[in-house]
Amino acid sequence: MTTTLRKSAMMLAAGTSFAALSTGAFAQADSVTLEEIVVTAQKREQSLQDVPISVTTMRGEKYDNFAAGGGDIRLLAARIPGLNAESSNGRVAPRFYIRGLGNTDFDLAASQPVSIIMDEVVMERVVLKSFPLFDVERIEVLRGPQGTLFGRNTPAGIVKFDSVKPGDEVEGYLKASYGSRGTRSIRTAATLPVSDTFSVRVSGLYAGRDDWIDNGYTGQDDAMGGFEDVAGRVIARFSPNENFEALLNVHARTLDGTATIFRANVLTTGSNELNDNYDRDTVYFDEGDNNPQEYDNFGANLKLTYDMDTVSLTSITAFEQADGRSLGDIDGGYGAVYLPEMGPGVIPFNSQTQDSVDDLDQFTQEFRLASNTDEALQWQAGFYYFKDDLTVSTNPFFTSPSTVTHENEAWSLFGQVSYDTSDATTVTVGVRYTDDQKDLDAVNAVGVIFTEEASADRLSWDIAVNHIVDDNLSVYTRLAQGFRAPSIQGRDIAFFAAPSVAKEEVITSGEVGFKSTLNDNRVRLNGSVYYWQMKDQQLTAVGGTNNLIQLVNADKTVGYGFETDLEWLASENLSFTAGISYNKTKLKDDTLAVGTCGSGMCTVVNSLNADGFALVDGNALPQAPLWLVNFTATYTYPVSDSSDFFFTTDWFLEGKKNLFLYETREYYTNGDFEGGVRMGLTFNDGQYEVAVFGRNITNESNLKGGIDFNNNTAFVNEPRTWGLALSAKF
Repeated sequence: MTTTLRKSAMMLAAGTSFAALSTGAFAQADSVTLEEIVVTAQKREQSLQDVPISVTTMRGEKYDNFAAGGGDIRLLAARIPGLNAESSNGRVAPRFYIRGLGNTDFDLAASQPVSIIMDEVVMERVVLKSFPLFDVERIEVLRGPQGTLFGRNTPAGIVKFDSVKPGDEVEGYLKASYGSRGTRSIRTAATLPVSDTFSVRVSGLYAGRDDWIDNGYTGQDDAMGGFEDVAGRVIARFSPNENFEALLNVHARTLDGTATIFRANVLTTGSNELNDNYDRDTVYFDEGDNNPQEYDNFGANLKLTYDMDTVSLTSITAFEQADGRSLGDIDGGYGAVYLPEMGPGVIPFNSQTQDSVDDLDQFTQEFRLASNTDEALQWQAGFYYFKDDLTVSTNPFFTSPSTVTHENEAWSLFGQVSYDTSDATTVTVGVRYTDDQKDLDAVNAVGVIFTEEASADRLSWDIAVNHIVDDNLSVYTRLAQGFRAPSIQGRDIAFFAAPSVAKEEVITSGEVGFKSTLNDNRVRLNGSVYYWQMKDQQLTAVGGTNNLIQLVNADKTVGYGFETDLEWLASENLSFTAGISYNKTKLKDDTLAVGTCGSGMCTVVNSLNADGFALVDGNALPQAPLWLVNFTATYTYPVSDSSDFFFTTDWFLEGKKNLFLYETREYYTNGDFEGGVRMGLTFNDGQYEVAVFGRNITNESNLKGGIDFNNNTAFVNEPRTWGLALSAKF
């Protein structure tokens, strides 16, 4: 992205914001007001303004509009302050980052410091985190440690999804779209009341795209790039009386498509700009069978709630299962130094790899007892059990596949107490004790047996104070400590290296924030300032000559910054949202050294030790943009008594972001942005809609990640998509 384009984008955002301010100033006579936002960030329904946590929400309908261009769960990146998401494994195994904390590990057994919660069930392994989003009522992003109520492996925060539940009336919708490269989707849902006590909601998703990327090496047109992602969910609700409710959630998904497209030598030594080797529509793969990917998921959970006079008992039992594979031409090109022809650019040696989840089973059980009164003292306490078994196979093709079995068992006791010290002030204290045990068993291609184990037991806690200044303003402060359980990395067994282990990391985080409504409840402005310090942060050193993955612990890491969210009803017909986050992270470990690009084709900025490893003390964490800015504007114009024309646009802009632990002149980004647009007509008071949409409308090619061991290989974002969307509600 050129400097001129960056400046133009920022000027456009600034100009539009000024227009929003101007319009709002002349719209005081209108009677429109913002709706109250209800969240379950503390496992009970509360107004967003009363929760002493930095929370941003997104309605499911807004996500559907973003996803019309074929995007998956990763499209949340940069559209919520402080949140980033990416993957080197296509539509499976997304990696999330909040306030700079995440994990760049591409192994299918990798742990993450951002927890994904779907319908109150943790999706621990990365494959489970990729379950498609559809018929979602609300998305909540909770920033900062959430260890008290949501357990270990939440030191950065959580992303929480709540599906629409069945109600008492027949209702539903059908949404369909079709666009560039055969990008298509169908989203549908219906609530079907069977009786006064029993109702069912059925929902489904079909998303697909035609193959559109040519393989220049084989001469095959439209060889890869497509996918078909099909998922469904049935939620049954049984409530024989006002005191008891049972919710059964059964869901499944099948994916058949293309893994990430690696592009060889699209970066020139000394520059992070895409060069002439980059052709979005063509790659040159001599291996990898055009990078196929296929996965299947199945899961079910049962939530039972029984309300008594003063307490409520909740039980959540859940099971998740997944299996599948991804195959890729990792070097992104063809040839080797001993061949007469290579392309594009230098390919020192051929590399293809298949990683597969042969079997993944996850079981969780939670029991929770909570107060059920309007008294000043509110409390909840519970027990949680987690167990999973994961078998991962890696086939590098120059030797036999290696299979690694991971087992993880954990249990915890937790409690939280909130007390209204006055009509305006509430103090909340929480604590959780966790015991976590991990085991690895493996045999490599030459029969060497590996066994590893790691365990930890630790107390997580938080304390927060929320004070209501008046009806329009509340302020809060929060101090919390959480941890990520020890990790075992076994993928290197396939490459004749031993597994590595990282001990638990512990974060202490403090924040001060406010939540406000202004301008006669036409403006919602929330913000927070935070500082965190991580001891023994788990980091993944990826790459080097052998493209190994090694776990390391950094002595200390610190981060600080702020986030703001703005929602503005400028008039009855015009609304805006905006978010800004600033996030400064810094590694503090003067002895920590990691391998650099094995190809020798990148330009390392850090000092090197005697072994040629990069000293990363003082570096920012990878995939942690210094700035994130997002903006949306929506305008509606009445065409008739029951029809409206609407126009909406959305944009995001990222600041500087390193892609690896070590710093280079090639593998970083700065000023990346994307924009979208949607406009059309609604009929019959919103029952029907027809719209045209565009995603990445300026067709930006933004670096999302890289592979450094063989050449300067990278992968990029989705291309521009234009399309038509139709929807009907009933």
